[in-house]
Amino acid sequence: MATNRATKSGFAAEAQRKVNAKYSEELAHESLEWIMKLTGDNINTAGDMDNFYEVLKDGQLLCKLVNCIKPSIVKKVNSSQMAFKCMENINAFLEAAKELGVPAQETFQTVDLWERQNLNSVVICLQSLGRKAGNYGKPSIGPKEAEKNERIFSEEKLKAGQTIIGLQMGSNKGANQSGINFGNTRHM
Repeated sequence: MATNRATKSGFAAEAQRKVNAKYSEELAHESLEWIMKLTGDNINTAGDMDNFYEVLKDGQLLCKLVNCIKPSIVKKVNSSQMAFKCMENINAFLEAAKELGVPAQETFQTVDLWERQNLNSVVICLQSLGRKAGNYGKPSIGPKEAEKNERIFSEEKLKAGQTIIGLQMGSNKGANQSGINFGNTRHM
């Protein structure tokens, strides 16, 4: 039984190592610099995981950040260091981020930050929020968001396109599967 537990914890440790391997100190540093610029708070902007976690873990700075982007989007910021109050702050930030236009797939779960499970997803969320901040007249970070490029084709062009068989559809040039055997033949 003890070896079974050791094996399970070994798998968990390996999974955590894989998650941590995706973490980018450069992007974390860029995110913290951006937070400092917007909030005006004097914070340590080192991108290492320990500092990133310590600066953001109680959610207060995150709430202040979204309130700088759009005032009063988070009504109540808890100053208590009790676990559930900190998690409320993180959750309030996530709701505000979604309201500001961050897609759900680019947000994180509260435990990703609070329990330090996946700090990379926190960085991804902040980078996404950083791109959206430009829409609210605030400094943005990361690559510029793509703009819609809608194309309108005439009926004539659309019909002409339907008659062409592109090579993307594939061509087997008369090949067939005769003579191919996989595995044993069936003996009756």
